[in-house]
Amino acid sequence: MDPRTTSLLALFTEGRTRFTKLLDTLTAADLPKRLAPSPNSIGFLVRHIGDVELLFAKNVFGLKDVQVHASTVAKGHDTGEWTDLAALKAYVQESADTLRRAIEALPRQAGTPDADWDTVIETKEFGRKTKAEALGRIVTHTAYHDGQIGMVLKYGQ
Repeated sequence: MDPRTTSLLALFTEGRTRFTKLLDTLTAADLPKRLAPSPNSIGFLVRHIGDVELLFAKNVFGLKDVQVHASTVAKGHDTGEWTDLAALKAYVQESADTLRRAIEALPRQAGTPDADWDTVIETKEFGRKTKAEALGRIVTHTAYHDGQIGMVLKYGQ
């Protein structure tokens, strides 16, 4: 793997560490908790992190074999259905593994030994970004929602 990809993969892994450790502390009773007036429960937020990671793996980093049913994005609000802790943990483990695989595959996609992290991509959600900037976007997206989960655990009902 080229050095830039190795470094950015380490950044992704480290950037997700707090979320991974937080998952270890969650109980099934935590999943429906929310912080008023926020409409989103912990279960919704966990599922949303996985949905968006899978969307990035497919649509931003070009892993075409990814099957993603981003239900939190499609529904746009918490329906109260994300209450199976084991399923949610498995889902976000799959999303992390898939995004990691997409990052590792970049050099092969570019057809060169070095991944082209400076290639500009465009999405309706966030406009034009290089692939390196997009990686920063998904890392901070996960951290943002991880912080919300932490606040709900501390103060929510």
